[in-house]
Amino acid sequence: MTKFKTFREDYPEFIYKSFELSETDETVNIKYNFEITDLAEFSPQWKIKKSNPKPVTLDPVLRKLAFSLGMVELVSYWKITCSPTVKVLCGNLCKEQKDWWKTQYFNGLGEFFYRNNITTDFDSFMKIESCCEKTPVSEDNKKNLEGCLIPVGGGKDSIVTLNILKNMNSKNCCYLINERNSIYQSAYTAGYTEHEVILSTRTLDPNMLRLNSEGFLNGHTPFSAIVAFSAVLAAYINNKKYVVLSNEASANESTVKGSDVNHQYSKSFEFENDFVLYEKKYINSGVFYFSLLRPWSEFQIAAYFSKLKDFHKIFRSCNVGSKKDEWCGNCSKCLFVCLILSPFIEYEQICDMLGNDMANKKELLDDFKKLIGENDEKPFECVGSREEINFSVSAAIKNIEASGQKLPFMFEYYKTTPQYQEFSTKENPLYSYYNENNNLPSEFEELMRVASKEIAL
Repeated sequence: MTKFKTFREDYPEFIYKSFELSETDETVNIKYNFEITDLAEFSPQWKIKKSNPKPVTLDPVLRKLAFSLGMVELVSYWKITCSPTVKVLCGNLCKEQKDWWKTQYFNGLGEFFYRNNITTDFDSFMKIESCCEKTPVSEDNKKNLEGCLIPVGGGKDSIVTLNILKNMNSKNCCYLINERNSIYQSAYTAGYTEHEVILSTRTLDPNMLRLNSEGFLNGHTPFSAIVAFSAVLAAYINNKKYVVLSNEASANESTVKGSDVNHQYSKSFEFENDFVLYEKKYINSGVFYFSLLRPWSEFQIAAYFSKLKDFHKIFRSCNVGSKKDEWCGNCSKCLFVCLILSPFIEYEQICDMLGNDMANKKELLDDFKKLIGENDEKPFECVGSREEINFSVSAAIKNIEASGQKLPFMFEYYKTTPQYQEFSTKENPLYSYYNENNNLPSEFEELMRVASKEIAL
């Protein structure tokens, strides 16, 4: 019997017991209480900065947001045993809400199921029960909201968003989940002060880490959904009208060809739309969540970022090296960043930026093959589409050969592939690409149209 079936039989019930709100003059604090019956209790915590000492925790909208953040936080603990029943004891969920949450869990856990060889279906993987099934009533928000809260992760995408919105800085704040030097440096370099940085501290329960080490189920959960709910909560606390993400059109592409398995599901336009509709109907905070970069591909983001030289030595995108705030130089994410920037920045400069000669690392050839589409699976990382990577490598080869320099190992290999034969002679449409399937408010649409002209040939 598989672990999945065994754990579900041994631990049939997961409980979202309660959440506790408290505050100081500087922060709003949330403690969640989850339990896997007969196994363990979990109490993850959040601490979110607020810019005004005025008490806020009695606000019913804030309480709905805090409860909802718990609904997405719980999946990190539920996946330990994948208990077939989830009991919610601290909030109302009507049937439509239960279906919504099941959809987000099922789609967001696609990679988790795939990599753990779990075969399940939407109807049977989970049943959600709540203490009351009445439909919540959402009143119109009466808070005066203005400006943007911009989630910043320290990578090139959020840096591009910060730069495009630079003329709005006086009304905007940056949003960080847990401290990292590269994130602060990105915000400061973009012109923000410490006062204009809203920090959320997320603390995992050690029981989860212990059970993972003991052989219980583990794997990817939809972290960007946590960003969505926590960012809207932080924006509401700090009176911001917009949460402006930096998710691009490329996030819509599945990680495994011919499937719905997408490492970036909670960065996809499908999730964005679902989230906006849910928040409006069941919470109605008045905060609007959208992605500024949805009209663009990763290729265009790299083209724009290549001109932002003040950020080239401080940005970080490597998950493996994130705890040390460095590029590990041995993962598919580091390799992807190298490849996507290679048409726009000289290769030696990229090596200097990343501290590694990525395209000459023969041990990463399998990752390279995944990135260009020789394998059905892309790396399970936030990387661009197969088309973008092929156009990038083809353009980089052309530039390097024109300069008379020696091609790196992976570029030499690429010239032997069918992909090179296709993309080296194919017209590249990505410079002028613009994805109309986006949720940009009109003033932001105008900014993106202007920025698009700056990178189009």
